[in-house]
Amino acid sequence: MLSTPQAPRIGDDRLVPPPAGRGGLITTRAVPERESLDYWHDAVMATLVGMDVATGQDTIDGEIRTDRIGDLRISTVATEPGEVHRAPRFIAHGDGGHIFVAVQSKGTAQVCQDGRNTELRPGDVAFFETTRPFRTRFPEPFVLKIFAVPRHLLGRGEGELQRLTARALRPTHGVAALLSPFLDRLADTSTSYDTVAAARLAQSMTGLLAAAAAHQLGMKTADLPGADRVLLLRIKTFIRWHLSDPELTPQVIASAHGISVRYLHKLFAEEGTSVGRWIRELRLRECRTELAAGGATASIGQIARRWGFSGSAHFGRAFRSVHGVSPSDWARSQ
Repeated sequence: MLSTPQAPRIGDDRLVPPPAGRGGLITTRAVPERESLDYWHDAVMATLVGMDVATGQDTIDGEIRTDRIGDLRISTVATEPGEVHRAPRFIAHGDGGHIFVAVQSKGTAQVCQDGRNTELRPGDVAFFETTRPFRTRFPEPFVLKIFAVPRHLLGRGEGELQRLTARALRPTHGVAALLSPFLDRLADTSTSYDTVAAARLAQSMTGLLAAAAAHQLGMKTADLPGADRVLLLRIKTFIRWHLSDPELTPQVIASAHGISVRYLHKLFAEEGTSVGRWIRELRLRECRTELAAGGATASIGQIARRWGFSGSAHFGRAFRSVHGVSPSDWARSQ
């Protein structure tokens, strides 16, 4: 069945408004089953953009979780097989101020825009241009996490944006390997960040998207505004992956990213910290988490070594310098 209203019903009383505040939820289970398809059509229009929605039946079971982080709108769509079509008649009334960046979290999608066709598999990322028609078919139940990004933040012209659409960024290497899990996780945890943290994460994500766009266009990411921010995010991810390694030094980190130790220190200094201090704080936080959870099954020395400290003495000095008490005294007070 194809839900096809005569025109985008912006003034229709049945139109589903976006949930107020952060962490809103729209679900078809809020209405009688016979009204679910029309309700879903209105929900898609209210939270994303106007589109025709086609399914093989008269009903649909779906939900859209919405949030905002910094300047970015996030919509996590989970529903049944079907097809959506961003037709020209919707574009005449729609919002052209955003680019959609979507990560396929579950299921597959067959995307068509600007004369290109591609299939999105779990983990793939794709750009959608909302000012031109597109069609997407979902042959199975799916979860799609969509970020509405103000188009000016990508710093791309109209011709360049047209070259980005309907291309799958596979999370196998390069920037896409960092971007995909970052988007996926950010959509799931967006409500847990305060305003300041959310703004910083949104900036980091925008930098990653700009780098991904540059890569797709065959440009050098080092020439992009904000390239330092992208590099720093990659470095921090590398540190998290190797946090348990006591040999994780500035020299090792700089070498892994093809930069000098001096440049590495400059990147962290611009954030008001140092690479050594940032690593130590991260390790202490992980150790505190284990201690607070009642890590009696493991000795303090084992916990310390698990997170990159050379032993209990090294850990004890670092812990006391921050908290003023020993790890064991701190754990007993929790």
